[in-house]
Amino acid sequence: MNEQTTSARGATWLAALAGGTALYDWPAVRAHDGVLAGEPARFIAVVPDPGNRFPRARNGEVGLVEGWQLAQAVQRTIAQDVDAERKRPIVAIVDVASQAYGRREEAYGIHQALAGAAGAYAQARLAGHPVIALLVGPAMSGAFLAHGYQANRLIALDDPGVMVHAMGKASAARITLRSVEALEALAQSVPPMAYDIGNYATLGLLWKVLRPENAGSPSAADVALVRAALEEALIDIAHDAARDLASRHGGAHRTASRRVRQLLREQWKGGS
Repeated sequence: MNEQTTSARGATWLAALAGGTALYDWPAVRAHDGVLAGEPARFIAVVPDPGNRFPRARNGEVGLVEGWQLAQAVQRTIAQDVDAERKRPIVAIVDVASQAYGRREEAYGIHQALAGAAGAYAQARLAGHPVIALLVGPAMSGAFLAHGYQANRLIALDDPGVMVHAMGKASAARITLRSVEALEALAQSVPPMAYDIGNYATLGLLWKVLRPENAGSPSAADVALVRAALEEALIDIAHDAARDLASRHGGAHRTASRRVRQLLREQWKGGS
């Protein structure tokens, strides 16, 4: 199901926003310390690793090793700030092709590795770390769930190379027994099937959509635009007493979800 596409956007934006050198000697998972709003911040990205010993994780996918390393990078941040009055922001720069699909990955428990990463991000959010996900490229399938989806706020670049979905178009077409063209036509009437950020934004999950001049090779103005949005997100998170993801429930196409939540709350309160 992997489309085998490779993107360098994660590394590009990591260098543009954080600079510096990687904290750990990991080829695919990069963690850099930088500055955001005048305060220390940790930036984390997953980048392609052509020499990965797992062939299915060479094009920016999140595999077994990457899942555990993401968890380790976030958990180390939590441990380092455990006694700090102000917890450092964590910025997940998202450019992930998918989780690594392979028999070895499944046999050795990729579900546990990705759950470890997702759980670490959730733990950081609940511990008071402002967690922001910046979508600069594909945010596909379980890789996005492991790296970025648990953030307090999601920010996406409005660009054809930025997309969120359970799988790539060719894979989705095969699974649904359609052509890619038929799948794209279906997306016109069923927003969750669409790949563009505009349709995804109607689901209410994105806090902000930015329109840089060049998402793949950002100018100084593009970097300033994104940095300003990240700083605004910090302020917004600081004024939100809740550390949950309730801010995502207001999307135009989430009426049914809101109704279900309301009914569940009513039934819970009415129970014995």
